[in-house]
Amino acid sequence: MCLGIPMQIRSIDGLLARCEAKGVEREANLLMLEHENLAIGDFVVLHLGYAMNKITPEEAAAAWDIYDQMLAAEVSLA
Repeated sequence: MCLGIPMQIRSIDGLLARCEAKGVEREANLLMLEHENLAIGDFVVLHLGYAMNKITPEEAAAAWDIYDQMLAAEVSLA
């Protein structure tokens, strides 16, 4: 299963961004969103190193709530 990970943009250099989520930083290619008005602080969904779409902070928080529930369920099964 593949999941897109919501991350917040910390810096932008052309079509590359440095993004962060839960203390983890990743580089993101912004090519697929080159026509979006992206800024530092925006949230994007990252998949395989590419920013796939821009989302609201509320959408990012909701996704992380679901991911946290999935991780908690996995730990309780172990």
